[in-house]
Amino acid sequence: MQAKDIAELLNEPACTHNTKSKSGCARPKPGSTAGGCSFDGAQIALLPIADVAHIVHGPIACAGSSWDNRGTRSSGPTLYRIGMTTDLTEQDVIMGRSEKRLFHAIKQAVDGYAPKAVFVYNTCVPALTGDDIGAVCKAAAEKCGVPVVPVDCAGFYGTKNLGNRIAGEAMFKYVVGTAEPLPVPAGAQRPGITVHDVNLIGEYNIAGEFWNVLPLFDELGLRILCTLSGDARFHDVQTMHRAEANMVVCAKALLNVARKLQTDYKIPFFEGSFYGVTDTSMAFREFAKLLNDPQLSERTEALIVREEAKINVALDPWREKLRGKRVLLYTGGVKSWSIVSALQDLGLEVVATGTSKSTEEDKARIREIMGEKTKMITDGSPKALLGVVKEYQADILIAGGRNMYTALKAKIPFLDINQEREFGYEGYSGMIELARQLALTLQSPVWQSVRKPAPWAKSGVPGVELGA
Repeated sequence: MQAKDIAELLNEPACTHNTKSKSGCARPKPGSTAGGCSFDGAQIALLPIADVAHIVHGPIACAGSSWDNRGTRSSGPTLYRIGMTTDLTEQDVIMGRSEKRLFHAIKQAVDGYAPKAVFVYNTCVPALTGDDIGAVCKAAAEKCGVPVVPVDCAGFYGTKNLGNRIAGEAMFKYVVGTAEPLPVPAGAQRPGITVHDVNLIGEYNIAGEFWNVLPLFDELGLRILCTLSGDARFHDVQTMHRAEANMVVCAKALLNVARKLQTDYKIPFFEGSFYGVTDTSMAFREFAKLLNDPQLSERTEALIVREEAKINVALDPWREKLRGKRVLLYTGGVKSWSIVSALQDLGLEVVATGTSKSTEEDKARIREIMGEKTKMITDGSPKALLGVVKEYQADILIAGGRNMYTALKAKIPFLDINQEREFGYEGYSGMIELARQLALTLQSPVWQSVRKPAPWAKSGVPGVELGA
C-alpha cells in the first residue's frame, strides 16, 4: 500500500473532526502498536465473517491464537475460528518463495474447507519484501474458482483504527455489490407490513449479544442484509448495496463503508448504540425516521413502550442494589460513551472514562452525557488507573481483560467489558445481564475477606507470631 493510499484512508469526510488533530488515528511510535496495529484492526473487523477462510500471510507469530480470539459468535459456520497462516520463515524470504507459498496456502484452504471466499491478510514481512498479494489472489481465484480478497494491512502502516478502515476499503472494493439479496421468504411476509432491508456496520456480536436485539428487528419488519461483520456470511457482505438504511454501531471503525454506501448507492446512515435502554430505543427510532414509513414508526413506538415498561420492572430490584455506586470505566471508541449511558440507566455514577482510542466525536458524546468537567483518561498504566480509583473513590473498575490483574491485586472489584467477555450486554434484555454481573461482582463476599488484616497481623503491624 502506497503512502498516498494510507493518507486517503485517514482523510475521512464523514468525521466532523477530519481537519483537526486525529487522536484516535495517530501513527504509533516505533516499537509500540498503541493498542493494536493495522493488521490487528483489519483482521478484527473481518474475522467474524463465518464462512470465509481467513489466511494470515506472514510469520507464524502474526496468526496469534485464532480460536475464539475475539469472542464473536456464529449461528452457523465456524470456519472463521480455524487459524490459517502461510508461516513464512527466513528461508522463504531469502529464497523469494513467499508468493508461491501463499498461492498453495489458498489452494489448500479451498480444497480442505470449501469456503465461500478466502481473505488474505498482508503483514509486515511480505509487505517489506514486496510481495504482490493482489496478483497472487487474482491468480488463485482464477485457479480455484472461489473469490480471493487481498487485505493489504501490514502492521507498520499505522494503528488498529487505520486497519479497520483498510478492511472496510477491501470489502467495498472487492465484495460489496457483487451479488443480489435473496427475496423475502413467503413465510416471512405479513399482511400490512412492508419489509425494509437494513445493514448494521461495526456490529461484532460479541458473546452473541446481538441475538438479544435481532428478534425486535424481525418484529418490526426490518430485515438485516448484513451485520458487518458479526455472524455475517460472505453473501451478506456482497448484498450490502441493496439496503435502505445503515446503522454504524461501533463508532468510526468502518465509517468509510457507510459513507461510500451513501455516496455511491444513496443509502442514508446514522450512528448509534444498543448498550442501554435509552440508546436502544433511540436506535430503533432512528431507523423508523430514515425509512420514513408511518406504519413502521407506529410499530416502533409501540414496541419501545412495551419493552421499556417490561425492562424497567425487571431492573428496579437491581437498581436498588447498584444505585450510587461509583464506576471507573477504562475502554475506548464507542464504548467510552455508550457504556456510560447504560451504566447511568442502572443508577451508577461514572466518575471517569478512558479515551485512549476515542475520536473527537466520541469525546464530544462523553461530554454531552457526563458533563464538561468529566475526567477523561488516556494513561492506562496500572499506577495511573489505581490513582484515579483512589482519587475518585471508585467502587469498581470496568475495563478490558488486560486490566483485570491490576484491579484484583489492588483488591478492587473488576468487570470485563471488552471483546474477551463471556456475557452479552446489548439490547433491553442485555441490560439485565449487565446489572446482574455488576451486582455479583460488587457484592461478592471475597472483597470483605481479602480486605481484612491477615490473621497473623497484630495491631495492624505485619508479622508472624511464632508459637501462636
